[in-house]
Amino acid sequence: MIIRSKAPLRIGLAGGGTDVSPYSELFGGAILNATINLYAYSTIEPLTNGKIEFVIDGTDQNISFDSKAELPVTKDFELFIGVYNRVVKQFKTGPLSFRLTSYIEAPQGSGLGTSSTLVVSMLGAFVEWFKLPLGQYDIAHLAYEIERVDLGMSGGKQDQYAATFGGFNYMEFYGDDKVIVNPLHLKPEVLNELEMNLLLYFTDTQRLSAKIINEQVKNVNDKNEKSVEAMHNLKEQAHQMKDGLLKGELSKIGEVLKFGWHNKKLMATSISNDLIDNIYETAIKNGATGGKISGAGGGGFMFFYCPGNTKIKVAKAIEKLGGKMHSFHFTNDGLKTWTI
Repeated sequence: MIIRSKAPLRIGLAGGGTDVSPYSELFGGAILNATINLYAYSTIEPLTNGKIEFVIDGTDQNISFDSKAELPVTKDFELFIGVYNRVVKQFKTGPLSFRLTSYIEAPQGSGLGTSSTLVVSMLGAFVEWFKLPLGQYDIAHLAYEIERVDLGMSGGKQDQYAATFGGFNYMEFYGDDKVIVNPLHLKPEVLNELEMNLLLYFTDTQRLSAKIINEQVKNVNDKNEKSVEAMHNLKEQAHQMKDGLLKGELSKIGEVLKFGWHNKKLMATSISNDLIDNIYETAIKNGATGGKISGAGGGGFMFFYCPGNTKIKVAKAIEKLGGKMHSFHFTNDGLKTWTI
């Protein structure tokens, strides 16, 4: 028996950062994101040798433990161990003996929600293995708790819900961990036009989002007026993006993205840098009407709205700055699990 799962990565179109505590508890957050056809995969193979093995596929990174109900959190395998420890503790399934192998179709730290998506994928494999009675909201919230509570990792809430639900979603975040996922059903012509005009660009840099997020949290706690006002504007940006997509007013998308990028840079000092600013300005000069970085900032993926057949021109211009265009398609499906 082999248990498998996959969960999609996402791009954050609007509202990024307003899902992070304490802003979401104090003011309520709003995010609009969409999943794409890049995935985090997990495979569980039950063993009979009394061992627990974790493997990062495509690398030489692996680790083995004697089977026990709780494993020590170990560098590079924090997410694996966090998922295992919580599943055994909460659902009384262990101790277990198995090999868990993971693979992500994008570099970690690239701004596509890789870490949280991997947690959802691994958790989904355990749900499939033991037929745990968890719905989509349950899985997403549990993945959030594993990362943010059990492991103490900085970050927001959107990635776990995007990976679990899939598709285009307008998400609302409130106090007491209340999250409402509102799926957006876009007209086919809107979806096709948006996909055709969006350019996804990897800057060939990675970043640690925790530093940026911790600065953002500090700014809210310190009541930094400029940063908090910027977050209010980003929440408004999510509303604008939702209205533009549902009404098919794609001519406004670039300006909405530009409005969001201006405000996002006010949330924390390390969100942008000279390279990112140069890429952004070059894209605008060559025909893009707006864009933003995906994720917390500091590096990773960026995307731009390039109407009027300007996408290739923009791509050629910014590829000279060291990164590369990355093809993608939107996907409607979230977490998938199966057994063979």
